[in-house]
Amino acid sequence: MTDIARVAGCSQATVSFVLNKTPGIKLATETRERVIEAARSLGYAAPTFAHLDPADRLLPATDGKIGFVIDQLATSPEAVAVMAIEGARQASWNAGNIILVAQTLNDPEMEPRTIRSLREQGISALIYMTISTREVVLPTAVYELDIPVILLNCYTTDHAFPAVVPSEIAGGQHSTRHLIQHGHRRIATITGEAWMEAAQDRLKGYRRALATADIPFEPELVIEGDWSASAGYEATRELLALKDRPTAIFCQNDRTAIGCYEALKEAGLRIPEDISVIGFDDEEISRHLHPQLTTSVLPHRAMGRWAIEQMESYARTPGRRYPITKLECPLVERSSVAD
Repeated sequence: MTDIARVAGCSQATVSFVLNKTPGIKLATETRERVIEAARSLGYAAPTFAHLDPADRLLPATDGKIGFVIDQLATSPEAVAVMAIEGARQASWNAGNIILVAQTLNDPEMEPRTIRSLREQGISALIYMTISTREVVLPTAVYELDIPVILLNCYTTDHAFPAVVPSEIAGGQHSTRHLIQHGHRRIATITGEAWMEAAQDRLKGYRRALATADIPFEPELVIEGDWSASAGYEATRELLALKDRPTAIFCQNDRTAIGCYEALKEAGLRIPEDISVIGFDDEEISRHLHPQLTTSVLPHRAMGRWAIEQMESYARTPGRRYPITKLECPLVERSSVAD
């Protein structure tokens, strides 16, 4: 919808109203036609335009409730929770299911009570999500459930439930390789907080890409940040102070890239003519920076859909170990990288 809105010259909300034929919304015929034409020009198939009236649509196969438990909802900086919930909603509505969302803040007393309360409300499956990709210790209440349980953005050491996480190592490797393919060999990176798995894995990917290209790893080109724009600004100034400064900077999230942009422009450097910058997460701001930021997509919407799809084939067997599924973080090429 964001892509269609950009081509059609309207808001994402307008695109949603048109494609979903939202009742009660009065839009000019010209606007509707412009949105549909933009969608077609981008390759979207006609069935996605919601031509059918609600009465013409197929009846749902089931009519159930799916519980969605998450540790933090309101404080998600990249709206990853909203994206995952929306992906699950889209997939579950096709079967007539609704999503019941609950925030637990990892409270040791409230989390089990929340899970049991959802079960009492008749949920037919549970999605358990964390904002930060990490290993979790699930409350006993989860193991006591007699319904499908899917872990989203987290996993357990016993692998008792299907789990899905972003492929952060591959994402970091792909981002760094993209810079290498443009001829860069002195590539810096600004990481997140070192204790977080996302930061660790994106750094592993960075190092793997360098090793594959026979580029020596240089510790001075790795600056630890905290995912903030301020950290990106300070880290970039530190990198520019090096005797042999980098020709490209891999910022391990888009907010860091915002600060990086400011520091580079303050130093009189042009992006990407003088130095290339690449981000990660594909936040909305990445499309509005100047130049637009090349970055990678965190696949939380796809992860939400994946969680719903797994429920159809779910069959929990005592003692079975489920593999951790990793979804790709596709690179979105824009204008901040050059040879």
